[in-house]
Amino acid sequence: MLDALPPARRRFVAVLAALALAVVAAIGVALWVNREPATVPVSQATLGPVLLVPGYGGSTTALDVLAEALTRVGRDAEVVTLAGDGTGDLDEQAGVLEDAVDRALDRTGADSVDVIGYSAGGVTVRLWVRDHGGASLARRVLTLGSPHHGSDLAGLAGDLAPDRCPEACQQLVPDSDLLRELNAGDETPAGPLWVSIWSTDDQTVVPPDSAALDGALEFTIQSICPGAVVAHGDLPRAPSVMAAVIVELGTNAPAVPGEEVCSATQ
Repeated sequence: MLDALPPARRRFVAVLAALALAVVAAIGVALWVNREPATVPVSQATLGPVLLVPGYGGSTTALDVLAEALTRVGRDAEVVTLAGDGTGDLDEQAGVLEDAVDRALDRTGADSVDVIGYSAGGVTVRLWVRDHGGASLARRVLTLGSPHHGSDLAGLAGDLAPDRCPEACQQLVPDSDLLRELNAGDETPAGPLWVSIWSTDDQTVVPPDSAALDGALEFTIQSICPGAVVAHGDLPRAPSVMAAVIVELGTNAPAVPGEEVCSATQ
């Protein structure tokens, strides 16, 4: 086809083709250089420290009980203190968690952490994994009664008393901008292994199955212990739940535990 063109025209077309190839190559190099680095999962065989992230309001009381139980079985466990009164921006709290993880890794010399997010703390942990480098540092992420898809109580507070619904409260309204973006696509991105435990008795995270997390091992404590009555506030300190948490943070692959956790006393 080019042979039919005059020599000057052929040279012009050849130059244009060369320029086009150069542009395509430059774009390819730019995309390669600026691509998102692949997440490399940490070893599941090595246990590092455990960080426990409080829920809305920042109270550590219930998580202190779980941290003590983890310490008794030989884990290095620390409850994170949230910024302010624990009702502020959940992404800011994820930054607090990022700093706490860095300190824990420096202190212990470990390469990874396990992270437990209680209630809204589970949403905070997910933000840390997605936006604060947690995907390459977390071995396992376990959430307890977390409103991953919002809570109707937050929605009610936002409607009836918006001046009493701080930023974190607004972010936990079902279909809030934060939750909609967080749940778009993959709810459990590559890196850690994910576990979600919740209670059918939960009257704070409404409906309770808002705690379900696509891609995680997720189960209710009642599915193992049918007679268990566990309110939202008792999730981190109910003996059966604590026993299940200890199992899930071991070195075996996450799996629904057996009835033996139902007889746990502490």
